[in-house]
Amino acid sequence: MARRVSLTTELDCSPDDAWQHVQTTRLLQHIAAPLIRFLPVARQEFPEIWTEGEYRAWMFLFGVIPLGWQAIVITLPEPEGNSRFVRDNGYSLLIRRWDHWITIEPAGDGTCTRYTDTVHVDAGLLTPLIAGFAKVFYAHRQRRWRALARRNFSALALTRPLR
Repeated sequence: MARRVSLTTELDCSPDDAWQHVQTTRLLQHIAAPLIRFLPVARQEFPEIWTEGEYRAWMFLFGVIPLGWQAIVITLPEPEGNSRFVRDNGYSLLIRRWDHWITIEPAGDGTCTRYTDTVHVDAGLLTPLIAGFAKVFYAHRQRRWRALARRNFSALALTRPLR
């Protein structure tokens, strides 16, 4: 009963700038807020730059309503042509599969970026609800991405790191 959700947007920044920022925990914190807040589990700290590995996060809806923990399982698949990827093949107690792929590639004349979030969700009977939430969440994230890119990522300097 798995579902696939995919949303694409264009960012007013170079693919290199988008790639640099997509690998940071500051960006995750900024674009997820205020819908979701992530806090590391068990006093671990998230790295400033994501590296391959598994990270556990407590998730809070609107920053206050506990949603439980989520495993964030990062890999950096090999580029394909001009497309670069970040993969989070995560899971939680309720979600057996949260296979999220971020694709960053040139758009137009190459000075802009085509950014795509694609997630395969399997949460048993909750799959339609979780997939619906993923669509809302990724639309929110992409709105925040577009605003950041228009401001040349200046708001990230004001964002506290994920600790």
